[in-house]
Amino acid sequence: MNIQSMEELIVACQSEQKNIGEMMLMLEVEKSGKEEETIIRMMEERLIKMKEAVDNGIKDRSTAPSGISGGDAVKMFEYTTQGKSLSGIYISDAMTYSLATSENNARMGVIVATPTAGAAGILPGVLFSLLKNDHFSHQELVMGLFTASMLGYVIANRSFISGAAGGCQAEVGSATAMAAGTIVELKGGTPEQAVNATAIAMKSLLGLVCDPVAGLVEVPCIKRNVIGTSIAFSAADLALAGVESRIPCDEVIEAMYMIGKEMPRTLKETSLGGLAATETAKQVKERVFCKKS
Repeated sequence: MNIQSMEELIVACQSEQKNIGEMMLMLEVEKSGKEEETIIRMMEERLIKMKEAVDNGIKDRSTAPSGISGGDAVKMFEYTTQGKSLSGIYISDAMTYSLATSENNARMGVIVATPTAGAAGILPGVLFSLLKNDHFSHQELVMGLFTASMLGYVIANRSFISGAAGGCQAEVGSATAMAAGTIVELKGGTPEQAVNATAIAMKSLLGLVCDPVAGLVEVPCIKRNVIGTSIAFSAADLALAGVESRIPCDEVIEAMYMIGKEMPRTLKETSLGGLAATETAKQVKERVFCKKS
């Protein structure tokens, strides 16, 4: 089985009478030679690691070694539990869990790269919000990880997933797109709707630059993860309502690739442009590296 595009993925789902997550599991069995039960168990282990990162993050007020991030997940958790959120419980919880995961990463905790460490907060943020508010089972979330993997597999093979290669559109953009399609499938949407959600989410983040302050995956990366969760839910809602992307998903991915190729190196993880080049960012960099020395 050879799936290299979203169009081929939809056709394969129709032909095999399977959803996107099931197609990924089938593909992994074929490519790895492992038993299905073994692969599912390995994915379950990744879900557990995601949950541990969330649980650690929502109660840890400490700062990262850099001193420029940490403690915001606790603030968001307390704010949300007080019923003050304007975003609704799904998005508020997802934002909280995304913060928790990304801050755990900044503290050198264990995270699951989905698809990269710099974008690792988006998918767990979305998944554990759904777990809490829709009472999905852990097994359903495991299949959601397979859905995200299939979408990420196509994106990675057709474009970028790293900020150094394609800007933050390739990291947070890809993760948000993967999460949007996953929400749709978990909520009972069709493969076509999941792919439309993927396209809508990715379109919303085209051109996003990678400009980490002091070269660290903290500012603005952590908060971009948080915002990615809200875009994922918005894109999923549109797709589940029957709204389609006017530009096919494969062409959106191609556009992301072309934008990444044209993006100057100063805006691709070099910390030479964007927010990393602001006066405050320069002061932060000097403080961080003086502290380390």
